[in-house]
Amino acid sequence: MQYNKQLKVPSLDAFFFAPEETIMALDRMEKLSSKHPINVLITGRQGCGKSSLVRQFASFYNRPLAAFQVGLLSEPGQLFGQHGLKGGETYYQEFLFPKAISTPRCIIHLEEINRPEHPKALNALFSVLSEDRCIWVDELGLVEVAQGVVFFATMNEGEEYTGTEALDVALRDRFYVINMDYLPFAVEQKVLVLKTGIKEKEASTILRVVHKLRGDSQVPIPVSTRHSLMISELIAMGASLREAITYSLQVSKDMLESVLLSIHVETKDMQVREDSYLIFKPDMVGGDGCGQPA
Repeated sequence: MQYNKQLKVPSLDAFFFAPEETIMALDRMEKLSSKHPINVLITGRQGCGKSSLVRQFASFYNRPLAAFQVGLLSEPGQLFGQHGLKGGETYYQEFLFPKAISTPRCIIHLEEINRPEHPKALNALFSVLSEDRCIWVDELGLVEVAQGVVFFATMNEGEEYTGTEALDVALRDRFYVINMDYLPFAVEQKVLVLKTGIKEKEASTILRVVHKLRGDSQVPIPVSTRHSLMISELIAMGASLREAITYSLQVSKDMLESVLLSIHVETKDMQVREDSYLIFKPDMVGGDGCGQPA
């Protein structure tokens, strides 16, 4: 089919770690998907690899992937298309969703499924997630889900996530559920080393600080693995741990002071220097590192 060209199999992440039990469960679901429809809901903290797990599944099993931001849906039926006006005449613009679900073995990723702008925006999903796997759209006719298509939905769950809604019980009932969490210390350390090239000792120091922030009894800071990687990447580029933390964590000034105190406890890296200002111009980067003072 011509529209298959719009969908691609994502690249495999050579250093993606997941619990063995989760990998085995997904392998069983892959096998089941050839017998009957399968839907998988992945929950957990932000930055813990939910979306990455979906991409890895699609890549590993050589399946095309189509991702859709449910948080952008502002009206019912918007997944399928919308009416527009051109030259004084109305027309219907078909979106990628009906094409993707009509593609055999496609992975459909519904991101932030509990964050729609319109409370009824998800009503159309009940039909495509059911055993019947089809829906009638007036402008398109009968839209049927192709053989082997697997729906993945991801969401952050909890009171701390503003803008989210409790997922409808009847909708949630259509999914297998996988919960993701922070990686164990040793595994996350290995991820940082493999993905950024920093030394094991540097990764260990980063994670001692990160775990202290995550486990703070008064004001825990949810430092995701994504942010651990951002910190590591800056360090790999020559930044100090203090600098890497400062630029990687999106926290308030008060929070930042707490972060810097944690760094001091772990590494004694609290040296404060007066900033110098230089003219930011092309020849100062990659050369001798010097620019003209302001």
